[in-house]
Amino acid sequence: MDSGSMALFTRPPAFEDITRAAERIRSHATITPLLESTALNEIAKGRVLLKAETLQRTGSFKFRGAFNRMSQIPPDQRSGGVVAYSSGNHAQGVAAAAAILGIPAAIVMPKDAPAIKVANTRSYGAEVVLYDRVHESREEIGKALTEERGATLIRPYDDAGIIAGQGTCGLEIAAQAETMNAKLDALLVCCGGGGLTAGCALAMETLSPETEVFTAEPEGFDDTKQSLLSGRITANTGPQKSICDALLAPQPGNLTFAVNKARVKRGLSVSDAEVKNAMRFAFRTLKLVVEPGGAVCLAAILAGRYDSAGRTVALTLSGGNVDPELYRAVLGGGSKGER
Repeated sequence: MDSGSMALFTRPPAFEDITRAAERIRSHATITPLLESTALNEIAKGRVLLKAETLQRTGSFKFRGAFNRMSQIPPDQRSGGVVAYSSGNHAQGVAAAAAILGIPAAIVMPKDAPAIKVANTRSYGAEVVLYDRVHESREEIGKALTEERGATLIRPYDDAGIIAGQGTCGLEIAAQAETMNAKLDALLVCCGGGGLTAGCALAMETLSPETEVFTAEPEGFDDTKQSLLSGRITANTGPQKSICDALLAPQPGNLTFAVNKARVKRGLSVSDAEVKNAMRFAFRTLKLVVEPGGAVCLAAILAGRYDSAGRTVALTLSGGNVDPELYRAVLGGGSKGER
């Protein structure tokens, strides 16, 4: 791709980029429902609307950004294929988009990625390149593959085309809330590298400017929360672990933070125990399968990390790709306050 075309994806997107993305993905992405639960409203002492991206194509919001970005690769530059690196959901989104667009795809994934995500990525026809996330750099591997094959690198979040595609989730939330006569006081967004947050924040800024945007992250990996507090990009530190495999980005992206620092109210963080409780609540009460990273916003509501009393709040359930073994273990546990 020439330097002029690349420049389109290395600057923060605008609202108009999101509306154009919505047109590009319209025939392929799912318009996911915005759900409401009486039981959850009672617990929250407010009105909570859940954006079920668990029902999106490939089981997460990531398909939106992947298809939008890849559909803009010029036809004469598609033969080299695409390369991406991901622990799973971006991998599946890229693989599915590549299959639709007829583009070869190589996905760099950690050896400890959930088996279901690796299997799903391969099922779309993508080549999976496994690496050791402790001793190897996915960025270096991805760069080498891109140069060797003349491929296009599809970054997981720090790309304007990706951010704009994820912003279509925000477009839908705003439109659906309006049809439900819901004036949103806040929107909580599951946050890893910040692409979904940035896209949704841009959409809300135009369509619902009175709505405050919050991020939700796992404890120990709340780099966006810490970056918002410090006013600069701040990386995670220490040897922490989390079951939220989809949200383990080391720090916010340059583009995503440029958008989010001016538009996000503040960050929230939740423990793995609170995430597990939210997963159980989603299964038992909402009748939804939600993966750990997709449950952090719901966990923030259930654990009182965000005070929803008397407020109308939307939140993202960003993905549902969870390994059966982990899911069985989570569902076998219990916590006070569950219904």
